[in-house]
Amino acid sequence: MTNGNIDLGLLVLRLWFGLEMAFAHGLPKLMKILDGNMSFGDPIGIGVGPSLVLATFGEFVCGLLIAAGFFTRLSCIPYIITMLVAAFIAHAGDGWGKMSFPLMYAVAAIVLLITGPGKYSLDYRMFVSKTGV
Repeated sequence: MTNGNIDLGLLVLRLWFGLEMAFAHGLPKLMKILDGNMSFGDPIGIGVGPSLVLATFGEFVCGLLIAAGFFTRLSCIPYIITMLVAAFIAHAGDGWGKMSFPLMYAVAAIVLLITGPGKYSLDYRMFVSKTGV
C-alpha cells in the first residue's frame, strides 16, 4: 500500500466517523440546546445541562473538526471521552449491542489520534506542508 492509499483511507475514515457523529448524533443535541430543551442524562454527575453541552461539543463540534482534518488529534480527545462515557456509563447496563456502537466510534478516533489525519486534511495544508515536516 502506498502512502497515498493510506492518506485516502484516513480521509474516508475521518469523513465517515466525523460526519456521521456530527449529524446523526451531535446535531440533534445541538438542536435541543438551541430550542432550550436541556433534558439529558447526567452520566458523570456534573448536571444535566453541562452533560448535554459536553456531549454536543464532543459529538458535533469535534465530529466536524475531525471530518475536516482540522486540529484532528486534539479534537479526537473529547470525541473519545464522549464515546467512552456513552459506552461504559450511559449504556453500561444495556448490553454489548448498545455498547459496541460508541466503542466503534472511539476506536476510529483512537486510530486518528495515533496516525494523524493524513495529507488530505486542513492540518496538513496549514501545518505540515508549510514546514516540510
